[in-house]
Amino acid sequence: MPFLIIHQSGITSSNLSTDATYFLNITLLMELNRKSSMPLHAQAEKLLRELIESDEYKSGKFLPKEVELSSQLRISRNTLRQAISKLVAEGLLVRKKGVGTKVNRKGISVGVKNWMSFSQEMKMHGIQVRNYELHISFKGCSPETALFFDVEPDTKCLVLERLRGNSETPFVYFISYFNPKLDINGSEDYSKPLYEMLEQEKNIIVKTSMEEISARLAGDQLASKLGVSASDAILVRKRMVLDVKGIPVEYNIGYYRSDSFTYSIESVR
Repeated sequence: MPFLIIHQSGITSSNLSTDATYFLNITLLMELNRKSSMPLHAQAEKLLRELIESDEYKSGKFLPKEVELSSQLRISRNTLRQAISKLVAEGLLVRKKGVGTKVNRKGISVGVKNWMSFSQEMKMHGIQVRNYELHISFKGCSPETALFFDVEPDTKCLVLERLRGNSETPFVYFISYFNPKLDINGSEDYSKPLYEMLEQEKNIIVKTSMEEISARLAGDQLASKLGVSASDAILVRKRMVLDVKGIPVEYNIGYYRSDSFTYSIESVR
């Protein structure tokens, strides 16, 4: 099993650059079990979870630099990024370009445990979903999607764009990016509910969904699709979907008319 030991390193701000003081004032002695059936990225993820729960980090401290962590773990930076991206997607870590990765002080990602696909959500409300537009193309991964899929930025991946709504009007525009490491090539039947199709045609069974909700102005392009003004607010829902093995499958961004979508959470304690 992997193990983690944390002790004071004796490094002070007097012998570090200004930027470096954000990253290291402890030494991490970490070892991964290369004979274990657990993948190295999963072991690294487990260690990082233990690290961010430590008193040293849980208040919102920056992690050591990737090059230092990967060196100590004796794994590639891509393997380390795969572990980090999972924790970023869960809201436990926050990446700042050009600065580093820090622990999210909240340390909590609030969402719905038993999640449903969009088609299932609409069916539950008695709404028959209609596709107003459906486009399939191959595009380069953005830095954000590349991080989630653990591939190089601009790696070509299949992109599915759909304008969807009820029988009367469209109210959501979806952009789905699919992991280029998976056998998803665009020949699939996208008229079917997406996750049902992936299971039937590709034996890809999705299990975990991590979501973020935010708001923005529609802008001209989305306004024309959703039938709103460019200055109207819309809701942005990002969904990061993994399969039963924890492999990233889909990075989905949904742009919703704010007058047609309410996100509610029921909590019991």
